[in-house]
Amino acid sequence: MTATLSTIRQIAITVSNVDAALAFYRDALGLVFLFQPAPTLAFLQAGDVRLMLTTPQGAGAVGANSILYFSVQDIAATQATLVARGATEERPPQMAARMPDHELWTGFLRDPDGNLVGLLEEKR
Repeated sequence: MTATLSTIRQIAITVSNVDAALAFYRDALGLVFLFQPAPTLAFLQAGDVRLMLTTPQGAGAVGANSILYFSVQDIAATQATLVARGATEERPPQMAARMPDHELWTGFLRDPDGNLVGLLEEKR
């Protein structure tokens, strides 16, 4: 029997204040709120991936997390909307790479703890 990995189902991100991070990811980015079983833990849905917001639980440091990349349509308009909702812009959308069949565009925001949040569009 071989083990293979496929789809990412959940990503945990370490934050200093779950309520502030929840407001950012839910209200500014528009992710669907699922549940909050404790003041130090909340869950949201981003397509097929669940996002877990947590205070440091023995591992992880606030603001020193992996970057979350969200796939979007019309990256410029999407990023402008998110900034208007209160997200902090780190870098406006720009072409990151020209692939054989599309252009890869990325833009970056920061959450209340300084974690980078990436937006990604594959323009065909």
